[in-house]
Amino acid sequence: MATATQQITQPFTVALLGNPNCGKSSVFNQLTGLRQKVGNFPGVTVDKKLGLIRLPDARTVQLIDFPGTYSFYPTSIDERIVVQSLANPSDENYPDAAVYIADVTKLEKHLLLLTQLRDLGLPVILALNMADVAEKEGMEVDEHVLSDQLEIPVVKLSGRTGFGIEALKYELQRLSEGQAYQPPGLFYEPSQKETQVARAVSALVPGANLYQSLLVAHHYAWLPFLSDAQRRLIADLVANYGFEPLRSQVDETMQRYDKFTPMAQRALRHSRSGANSITEKLDSLLTHRVAGPIVFFVLMLLVFQAIFSWAAYPMDLIEQFFAVSGEWVRNHLPEGWFTDLLTDGILAGLGGILVFIPQIAILFFLISLLEEVGYMARAAYLFDRLMQAFGLNGRSIVALISSSACAIPAIMSTRTIGNWKERLITILVTPLISCSARIPVYTVLIGFVVPSQAVAGVFNLQGLAFMGLYLLGILAALASALVFKLVLKTQERSFLMLELPEYRTPVMRNVLLTVWEKVRTFVWEAGRIIMGISVVLWLLASYGPPAAMQEARQEALALAQERQLGETETANLVAARKIEASFAGQLGKVIEPVIQPLGFDWKIGIALITSFAAREVFVGTMATIYSIGSVDDEYTVRDKMAQERDPATGERIYGLATSLSLLLFYVFAMQCMSTLAVVRRETKSWKWPLVQFFYMGGLAYLSSLLAYQLLS
Repeated sequence: MATATQQITQPFTVALLGNPNCGKSSVFNQLTGLRQKVGNFPGVTVDKKLGLIRLPDARTVQLIDFPGTYSFYPTSIDERIVVQSLANPSDENYPDAAVYIADVTKLEKHLLLLTQLRDLGLPVILALNMADVAEKEGMEVDEHVLSDQLEIPVVKLSGRTGFGIEALKYELQRLSEGQAYQPPGLFYEPSQKETQVARAVSALVPGANLYQSLLVAHHYAWLPFLSDAQRRLIADLVANYGFEPLRSQVDETMQRYDKFTPMAQRALRHSRSGANSITEKLDSLLTHRVAGPIVFFVLMLLVFQAIFSWAAYPMDLIEQFFAVSGEWVRNHLPEGWFTDLLTDGILAGLGGILVFIPQIAILFFLISLLEEVGYMARAAYLFDRLMQAFGLNGRSIVALISSSACAIPAIMSTRTIGNWKERLITILVTPLISCSARIPVYTVLIGFVVPSQAVAGVFNLQGLAFMGLYLLGILAALASALVFKLVLKTQERSFLMLELPEYRTPVMRNVLLTVWEKVRTFVWEAGRIIMGISVVLWLLASYGPPAAMQEARQEALALAQERQLGETETANLVAARKIEASFAGQLGKVIEPVIQPLGFDWKIGIALITSFAAREVFVGTMATIYSIGSVDDEYTVRDKMAQERDPATGERIYGLATSLSLLLFYVFAMQCMSTLAVVRRETKSWKWPLVQFFYMGGLAYLSSLLAYQLLS
């Protein structure tokens, strides 16, 4: 009975492993489709993709997509996750079997990790990916010869086309049927000293075989499953046996290459020369020191133009849908607090964020295309020298570009940067790159500052302004990085080692799955925050001290009678005065003296406070504030903000000076609690998140102050 329960709660689990750029994500998507989710490995913020595979016999097994790694001797945090999970048989992520994805066009380079994985004693299937590409390049690999030599099943497949996926499922089905597995002998033959150390260590790691114990001897200093007492014991063993980890790693790597290189050559039947000529020709342009940056700049310009141009119609439709929905609800439900909550709180707040889904989807779509086609690796290579000048790393460009979608995964991606100083600087400046959460704010405010008109018959002026804000963030990030380079001291040096993948036609299935996953996550995470904040805001803006609310109403009615206002104008005046007297208004009034020099009133102050939870909440907050009490439900939040007037001067609130000041504030300010939390987890200290918060906040305040005072 216990065994049956265990089988239900712990399904057969398969690890998916491979080198970076081997096409592992494509295979994962082919195997799991939409039956996947993202989590984290225990104790760290490294993403863990989980998926379910339906086997030919209708049973389901679980697939864990591990980070890409080159060997069991890691140089980054992502690679360490693989070792710490597979060196410990008691780990909760320890799989029942493994599928190793290798790029068949680079077979020899990808066999090092495979042979290490084979020595763990796990059932392993070698999946030779890119079979379609190999065929086009005139390359033939005999999988049967390779299988006989490695003593493991070998399957040829293509993550792009789906060829061979069913064959891989049949092999997985065979492994999952519970047949006794007899692991082949160790591929690597350890020396006598290594064997003695491994046997001594195995007593401290239950269930570990000889090679796993040897890995523990190499990496005991940082393996989290070891206690301090175990680390001291292993350190004594290593010292007593005279074990030299670095020499051992070199010897192991050389021995493995000596053994599997002839195997790869025997399995490789034919290769036509000049197969990479297209990649070489493209690289001569795209990685050129002059032409490369120009192409990169043009590509980024096209991305931001697309965000504005392509998204215009769907955004209008979504906006109109929520405007009509709010009007329909108000006309068909009885007057009262529930109707007001539904229209002014929930629908207004939700509409204020969902309207930007088209722009966010387009951004993720285009960045995913560039990643799939192989261009992003070139961008890292291209800007490495420039990044080094600012104290960054070539891989920093990947984090900076990824930050245009969201700073959180971008900061996580810095784990591939081995140099501590370069990684820390990248983490500190990455949030200055405008992320997708800023898109709602930019879109609304640019409309108040820049007219919508064509330039040179091709470019939209608002799109150019949009890109200008991104460029401003990039310049601020580079300038800040230069300051941190001079402030932070370290003797550590780093070099960029990067495998440039061949250019390939993007797999639209992968691109669309990425877009779906990112947009769904964005809507779910942001939506929950906005819904909660919208409801709280509605309560704070609809209610206040009874005496103050009554007094505000009487003053508004008296003023309306004095000015002989109509019914609509009177209702809006009463609503405006009641919001000002409400709890939300009082909160805004408290901070108004601090933000008034920036051109911000108490309403904007409320939005600044709430948007510290997430920047995109700004628009939802303004939608809630400007919807409460308004009888003009057919107007969108942008219309209502555009019509807002200063009661004292009669001037537009969102004129050039205020709008530009607010734009600059949102370009520079660290208004994302989630990002600060991730920085805390990545740096293991509150020091750096606080440094980040205050230097970005100071930059935002000073730039906004300067802009408003010069323009007002």
